[in-house]
Amino acid sequence: MTRLASPAELARAAADAIMADLSRANRGVVVDSPPGAGKSTLVVRAAAELAAAGERIMVAGQTNEQVDDLVGRLAAQLPQLPVGRLGARGYAVPERVAQLSNVQAATNATDLAACPVVLGTAAKWATVTEETPWPWAIVDEAYQMRSDLLLRMAGQFEKALFVGDPGQLDPFSTVETERWLGLSWDPMSSAVAVLLNHNPQIPVHTLPVSWRLPATAAPVVSQSFYPFTGFTSATARSERQLTWNTHAFGTSAFDLALETAAEAGWALYELPHRHTLRTDAEAIRACAGLAARLLERGASTSSERSAEPLPVTPSRIAIGTAHRDQALAVKRVLAELGVHGVVADTANRLQGREFDVTIILHPLSGRRDATAFHLEVGRLCVLTSRHRHACIVVARAGIPELLDAHPSVDPVHLGVPAKFPDGWEANQSIMSHLANWRVPAP
Repeated sequence: MTRLASPAELARAAADAIMADLSRANRGVVVDSPPGAGKSTLVVRAAAELAAAGERIMVAGQTNEQVDDLVGRLAAQLPQLPVGRLGARGYAVPERVAQLSNVQAATNATDLAACPVVLGTAAKWATVTEETPWPWAIVDEAYQMRSDLLLRMAGQFEKALFVGDPGQLDPFSTVETERWLGLSWDPMSSAVAVLLNHNPQIPVHTLPVSWRLPATAAPVVSQSFYPFTGFTSATARSERQLTWNTHAFGTSAFDLALETAAEAGWALYELPHRHTLRTDAEAIRACAGLAARLLERGASTSSERSAEPLPVTPSRIAIGTAHRDQALAVKRVLAELGVHGVVADTANRLQGREFDVTIILHPLSGRRDATAFHLEVGRLCVLTSRHRHACIVVARAGIPELLDAHPSVDPVHLGVPAKFPDGWEANQSIMSHLANWRVPAP
C-alpha cells in the first residue's frame, strides 16, 4: 500500500517545486497561498537562497507592518546577511527592527547598495528610479497590490516571484472605477491578475497546507473559498485543544458558545432576528462579552507548538468587524468591561494576522439588504480564517433568508473573469456549516 505523504512532506515538495521554477528561465513565478500556508516562510527562503547564489533581491510588501515583519524574520534567520530596509521620509524604524545588527535603514535605495536584499513597500519602490534593474524582485501579498503599482515598478527588476492569497480582500479604491472595467490594464485589478493576463505562460503554484487553521476549520474554509485549489490542515484534530482553567460555570449562552467553540472549533452565537443599525448595540456587547468571559474562564491552548498548555492572553484574541465604527464600538464596550489588550479591528486590518481565538460580527447581521460590500467574498474569508483554535460568529437570525431574498445579481462585464465562489455562495456555505453549532442568545 502506498504511504500517503504527510502535510509537512506535501508543503516541502511544493516549496521545492517553486524554488526549482525560480532557477529556470521563467520571467516570473506566481504562488497562491491559502491562509497560514507558510507564505512568509517561502518569501524568506527564496530571498535567502537567491542571495546565497549571489543575486540581489528587492522585496516589496504592501504595508510597513508586513515589510517590518519580513525584515525581522529574514535578519534573524540569516544574521550574517546585510539586510536593507527602504522607507519613506518620516518612516520610523520600529524597535524590533532597529535592534537587529545586520539591518540598515535608509530612505534612498543607493544608500543600501551594500545590501544583497532590500525590503520596502510597493508604494516606496514605485518612487525609486535606478538605471540598472535588480536581477530579482519578490512581491509579497501580491493579490493586495494594485496593477498600477506593478506597472510603476516593473522596469526595476528582471525576474520576480509573486506570492499572495487569492481568497483575501481585493485592492480597493475610494473613487469610482467602472470606466476601467474589462480593460487588460485595469488599475483596480490585482497585480497577479494583470500579470497572468499578459503572461499566461508564467507558472502558477499552490501551497497545499495551512499551518494556521486547525483540522476543524481547514475543510470548511477550503470548500467555501478555495474550491479549485483546496488545502489541508497541517495538524490533526487531536493535536490542538482549547481548554479551561476554571470549570465551575453555569449554563449561560456565553458559556455554551465558548464550550461549543472549544469542542467543535466553531460556534454561532445567534441573536433574535431584527433589523438594526450598523452598530447594533446588542451584537457589539455580545462580541465584547464573549471575549471577556473567555478571559474570565482562563482559556489555555495545547498544540504542536508547545508540549505545555499556554494561556490565551488578550493579545491572542481578535474581534473582527466589517466597519470601523463597529470596531470602535467594540473597543468602547471592552473598556467598560475592564478588558484591555484584545484586538478589535476591521477585516482589512486583520488581514495577514493570526490569533488563537477570533470572535467575528457577521457582515450581514441585522441588515435589510445584502450589498456588494457586505457580500465581498474576501471579507468573510479574512474574518473566518484568522484563528488557530476556534472562531465564534456573532449574528442575528435570518441571514440565510436574507441571502435567499438577495440572490447574486452582479453585472457581467466583458473581459472581467467571473469570481468563483462569489460572496453569495460563500456566505451560504459558511452559514450552512455554522447551523450545526448554533447557540441561541437569551
